[in-house]
Amino acid sequence: MKTIELRAPYLIFLGSERGLTYAKTGAGLVEWRRELCKGQLNLPGGTIDLGLPQMSVAEAKAAGIRSLVIGTATVGGSIPDEWLDVLEEAVALGLDIVAGVHTRLSEVERLAKAASLSGARLVDVRIPPARLPVGTGKKRTGKRLLMVGTDCAVGKKYTALQMEKDMQRLGWNADFRASGQTGIMIAGAGIPIDSVVSDFVSGAAELLSPDNTEDHWDVIEGQGGIFHPGFSAVSMGLLVGSQPDAFVVCHEAGREKIMGWEDFDLPTIEQVIERTIAIGELTNPSITCVGVSVNTSRLTAGEREAYLTELSSRIGLPCVDPLQGGTDSIIAQLSAVEASRNPSARSA
Repeated sequence: MKTIELRAPYLIFLGSERGLTYAKTGAGLVEWRRELCKGQLNLPGGTIDLGLPQMSVAEAKAAGIRSLVIGTATVGGSIPDEWLDVLEEAVALGLDIVAGVHTRLSEVERLAKAASLSGARLVDVRIPPARLPVGTGKKRTGKRLLMVGTDCAVGKKYTALQMEKDMQRLGWNADFRASGQTGIMIAGAGIPIDSVVSDFVSGAAELLSPDNTEDHWDVIEGQGGIFHPGFSAVSMGLLVGSQPDAFVVCHEAGREKIMGWEDFDLPTIEQVIERTIAIGELTNPSITCVGVSVNTSRLTAGEREAYLTELSSRIGLPCVDPLQGGTDSIIAQLSAVEASRNPSARSA
């Protein structure tokens, strides 16, 4: 399968960062894949603590760590000169370097030279694999659940990760499929869909969720939004290529405008459901919505409960904040849909 694949376990590199806001990648890795994160490395002056053992590069190598993951980002996304001694040491010892920064690792001469000698890989997760195919539209085995959003940055990745966690806890055969850079680092594999040339987006989505066993669910991280004036193209390509059997709409409570495009009103959840089905039916006529995931971080606990109750009554589907109460009710709805399609389908 033509996906970016990472070699675990990881050493999380935090540089000299002091603010957790700029270390979201490292924090996300520890939150969702702590079992893969065996150590952290801070440069002098760095104060971020992700709760991992502090390790030097040499100690990480001795502990069996295979990849140094850059878990923080500078303004502008460059690789500061102060990082290079440590990164070069890691490459020379055979550790892969994994990064989602704008600077390509292979363009840093010191790192490229060290990698050519040691055989270590320089993995830029923002760069998609070469020679991706055009989508075929052919039906694949297995099942797929896609996250779609009313906008960007509404919680599609975290919803997919929580759904994978809850589905596995309930005994479902399910795996998170990453379509963005942080998601790829968390999953250990994936394709950065928003970096794929437009003709090949649906083909990349097909590779992201290939044939699988009939009971297996790919839980696919969404991108952009189909009503977004700038990013709808990637959303539509991912939707068509994913061929989802079901989808979850992701939304942020209180948001009224497309973020960064203030002349555009946010679509309603009903509009997103209707249009997602209209487009998705091209490659999967049985596509259906099974719930709504809401980021309610702007609301108090009381406001959250009232908001979700009203929304669920209006939409006629389970509505949850996945990080506050989990996604079991959406999974139950998915199970009911599957049972109606196939009487032998599992019951959650």
